[in-house]
Amino acid sequence: MIEVTAFRNDSVAVMGLARSGLAAAQALQRGGARVLAWDDAPERRAAAAAAGVPIVDLGAADLLGVRALVLSPGIPHTHPAPHPVAARARVAGIEIIGDIELLALSRRAARYVGITGTNGKSTTTALLGHVLAAAGRVVAVGGNLGVPALLLEALGEDGIYVLEMSSYQLELTRSLAFDVAVLLNLTPDHLDRHGGMTGYIAAKERIFGGQGESQAAVIGVDDAPSRAIAERLRRGKRQIVVPVSAAGVVEGGVYAEAGWLVDDMDEAARRVLDLRGLTRLPGRHNWQNAAAAYAASRCLGVAPKAAAAGIASFQGLAHRQELVAIIDGVRYVNDSKATNADAAANALACYDAIYWIAGGRAKEGGIAALTPYFPRIRHAFLIGEAAADFARTLDAAVPHTISGTLEQAVAAAHRAARGRSGATVLLSPACASFDQFSDFEARGAHFRALVEALPEARA
Repeated sequence: MIEVTAFRNDSVAVMGLARSGLAAAQALQRGGARVLAWDDAPERRAAAAAAGVPIVDLGAADLLGVRALVLSPGIPHTHPAPHPVAARARVAGIEIIGDIELLALSRRAARYVGITGTNGKSTTTALLGHVLAAAGRVVAVGGNLGVPALLLEALGEDGIYVLEMSSYQLELTRSLAFDVAVLLNLTPDHLDRHGGMTGYIAAKERIFGGQGESQAAVIGVDDAPSRAIAERLRRGKRQIVVPVSAAGVVEGGVYAEAGWLVDDMDEAARRVLDLRGLTRLPGRHNWQNAAAAYAASRCLGVAPKAAAAGIASFQGLAHRQELVAIIDGVRYVNDSKATNADAAANALACYDAIYWIAGGRAKEGGIAALTPYFPRIRHAFLIGEAAADFARTLDAAVPHTISGTLEQAVAAAHRAARGRSGATVLLSPACASFDQFSDFEARGAHFRALVEALPEARA
């Protein structure tokens, strides 16, 4: 665990004691801060107290002298309404920060890469971390993905932190200027937490804050909002701007063309990698992820051949188009991370003869945007709260069954797809998981277990 010494002998409040919040409280304690910690869930308070963290009701405690409030990113501090503790801190003039800010204050000598976007950020974060490690760099990968920031290894000036950054985390990170900042794409998501699309875009654009002329902004330019940000940054001339695309040529950037990854960062436009052979990175959305990881690694001094080799050797990430099994020629693919329609579209575009498992807690807009992919779907098996709404959208265009649960959906999809070589049973829910599962990982793990338990899978 990294010791946070920036608040030694100061009082610091910590609100939210899940994994990252508990780590923040303990890291502050180790660094000599006086910690006042709280969580609305009694079981989390009990676990933190058992770990030696002082528990104080921040909704009623005297906050005089508290220097900062470390807020877990899932707790709202502006929209749709601030949590009462966040509101108290703001009235008292207390700075509200997150655990990434604590990391930045504690490990100033290291280099930092931040990766954000509506979709693809986890895959790109893991991919870039793999490329850098394969090239011999000292690297730690975490943030919104996997390991909380303060549980990462303490790196020095030879180290690189590769951090997946959610919009929530970016709002709570004040002083960090990323050496390389990556924005993959922008489509509507989490709009309630940001007061609409304008607020969401502004939160994501924070990843470029404070950058100077030696630092780089790698930006996917395949959607209009991201393209507009790239143009603003180019005009500002504060940092290096590297455009990436899976849709066409971008001068001075990295892009996919005719199935090849093309490097034009030195204005030489050379092919560096055949993307069509990357079975762990299927689809054009993953080609954009590969382009972004390649560009970011080049900005960090990795040679083109080494960057391409690292991408080629990447083994993929769980719950992101994860191939679980092939049974009698039918693929079973776990894409549980597809929690919105745009993410599900990326998966639906990759396969034909799809037996689609979808549903959960719906995001704004439902699945109407997926209409162009309906001809690829042989049958849909709908689960969770969204099942009835999704059925109305599919109507007569796609045969469908309201299965209700993932167990019933997997069994029914297996029966329907059996014997149809080349078909795909695809879990790509286009929904959050919270109606039936604790998170998308639990949903994906359950899908994997159900597939592996099929009689033919065990044969």
